[in-house]
Amino acid sequence: MTYKECLSTAMEELSLDPLVRFVGYGVRYGGRAAGTLKGVPESMCIETPVAENLMASMAIGLALGGLRPVVYIERFDFILNALDAIVNHLDKLQALSDGQFNPRVILRVVAGNRGKPLFTGTTHTQDFTEAMRCLVGFPVKRLEDPVDIIPSYNYAHDWLKKPHGHSTMLVELKDSI
Repeated sequence: MTYKECLSTAMEELSLDPLVRFVGYGVRYGGRAAGTLKGVPESMCIETPVAENLMASMAIGLALGGLRPVVYIERFDFILNALDAIVNHLDKLQALSDGQFNPRVILRVVAGNRGKPLFTGTTHTQDFTEAMRCLVGFPVKRLEDPVDIIPSYNYAHDWLKKPHGHSTMLVELKDSI
């Protein structure tokens, strides 16, 4: 399977869980996450404005309410707008609440294309994988090989279901799609 086919299959498998919700810009309308959510029911997709802090914060609220959110951030560059929610809340709320709250979220982040036509510029192609690994205590995995995609999303989903589980950030590569 191609990189994109693996992403589509992983999203379809996640959608088999009735508690999963896909949150972000372009998940319900427009490109449906570069076409990778075509097989996912629209009722599981929550469209947001282009507001990464809102997306991450909304996902934390959904997780606290018992849902299993997958946040789609189309441009890794703009993860910086969501760092307060991700670093200070999502990653630390369990410790801050003395274990009372443990929101778990899958962060689906796309590092922009550099090698394909229509290069989107330096502000749309940055990859903060190493920086994120230093900032959060949960796994941050770069999906370089298509064979890693489905198992990585299954791993992340399994951890969402555990009461003492954790969030996961999966970094997709636009050049591979």
